[in-house]
Amino acid sequence: MIRLFKVKEKQKQEAENATARGPLKKQSAGELRLHKDISELNLPKSCTISFPNGKDDLMTFEISIKPDEGYYMGGKFLFSFNVSGIYPHEAPKVKCKTKVYHPNIDLEGNVCLNILREDWKPVLNINTIVYGLYHLFTEPNHEDPLNHEAAGVLRDNPKVFRSNVKTAMAGGRVGDTSFTRCI
Repeated sequence: MIRLFKVKEKQKQEAENATARGPLKKQSAGELRLHKDISELNLPKSCTISFPNGKDDLMTFEISIKPDEGYYMGGKFLFSFNVSGIYPHEAPKVKCKTKVYHPNIDLEGNVCLNILREDWKPVLNINTIVYGLYHLFTEPNHEDPLNHEAAGVLRDNPKVFRSNVKTAMAGGRVGDTSFTRCI
C-alpha cells in the first residue's frame, strides 16, 4: 500500500512539473502518423525535405525534387505539403510552387496525381506521394492532364515537348506564358 502512495505522489509531482513548464501540446492522431511517416522517409537521392515553419510544425513542409532523368532532368521543383489533422484519412494538399510546363501540373501549381485524389487510401504515406511526384517528372502522363496544351504537345510531338520543357526550365516563354528559371 505504501508503494502505491509513492507512485501516486510521483505522478502528481510529474503533473505539477509539466504544468509549471507550460501545458504540453497534445498531438492529434494525424500528427502522430505524420511524425512516423517523416521519420521513416526513404527519399530518392534527388529529393529533399524542409520545414519552413520549423520542426515544431510538421503539418506543413516542402519537398524539393531534382529529376536525374527524363524531360525535366536538371530542373529543381518545389512542392508544398499541407497535412490536415485527420491524416491519413485525407490526402495531404500538395501544390507545386515552381511554375512548370507539365501536362500533369497546371500553371497555378495544382497537381494531377491519382493518389492525391480518388485513389488515396490511409495505408499510403508521404513516401508514396514523393515517389509519385518524382514519377510525374520521369514519365509525364498526357492521358490525365491538367495542362491540356502541354499534354497535346507531348502526345503529338514529343520533340517539340522536350524543346518547350527546356525553354521553360531555362526561364523562357512557351506560348503566352513566361517561366522562371529552375535549372
